[in-house]
Amino acid sequence: MASILDKANAIAEENFVTASGPGGQNVNKVATAVQLRVNIYQLALPPPIFHRLKALAGNRMNSAGDIVIDARNHRTQEANRRDARQRLAELIDAAVKEPKKRAKTRVNRIGKTKRLAGKKAHGMKKALRGKVDL
Repeated sequence: MASILDKANAIAEENFVTASGPGGQNVNKVATAVQLRVNIYQLALPPPIFHRLKALAGNRMNSAGDIVIDARNHRTQEANRRDARQRLAELIDAAVKEPKKRAKTRVNRIGKTKRLAGKKAHGMKKALRGKVDL
């Protein structure tokens, strides 16, 4: 995981843009928001990790294979840069972790009979709601 993250940090491109939100008088003058771009094709990931990362990135990934992380929550460039790098690390970490395989479960005989008895009782309740003769 560390080597993937190191590689991602090495090829990441940062662009600074003006951000809305907190910043006082500086908000219109100083470009504090960070757009971090990482091309996942350049990371040379194994196929399972690649597909998980692609799925986790969702709308943050464009058609060219760039994951774009936009960080604009803080007042300073450095804080937004740390935030963007941290979010990239969390995204890669989540992609590297292999999800647990779901174990199939079987309902035992008692469970089946309880379920069918419940369905029968529900059906009877509905059947008794029929039209009333006067």
